[in-house]
Amino acid sequence: MELLEDINARLVDLFGVDTITGRPMWRIVWSEDQLEKRLGTYDDYTREGIYLRTVTEVREVPKYRQWIRNKHVLERLVIIPDINAEELPTQKLSYEPMYVFENFKGEALPPRTDVAKIIIDSVYAAQGKKSLATYVDDYSQYTPEAQNKRINELVEYLWDPSDISEALHQGEGIIVPGGK
Repeated sequence: MELLEDINARLVDLFGVDTITGRPMWRIVWSEDQLEKRLGTYDDYTREGIYLRTVTEVREVPKYRQWIRNKHVLERLVIIPDINAEELPTQKLSYEPMYVFENFKGEALPPRTDVAKIIIDSVYAAQGKKSLATYVDDYSQYTPEAQNKRINELVEYLWDPSDISEALHQGEGIIVPGGK
């Protein structure tokens, strides 16, 4: 398993840093650690649970913890649009989530440089900054057998098939279309 520091260093090497702030354009973080200063309306309670007041102010709050528990998140540094500037008044740039390292069951997966690179390349391709039609994986210089092994390994990392989907994939199952 790759160390998070090594992955983030590799992402800097591959995709660079913001020229003004020096912050990485892409990074992987732990969901539980991320906080942000956000304008909101908050209800305050005592430790005993007694309501005190409702107040609108800027507070440091969890960024992902309430939605993404104990997982790594691939983030991209973006300019905060004017429409959202009031919500995040203390900053002009923000890291925004692009991918959560989890399988189809929602179980955490370890972060990986190769998976992050595929996601980032896909984001850039969708923006028209480059094309995936000519996407070349770092392993493409190897034999077709080695390439197939690499593809199968990535599929296993991202996809843990159920008995039903496996039967369909192997041609041993059928799909019955829904009726009206």
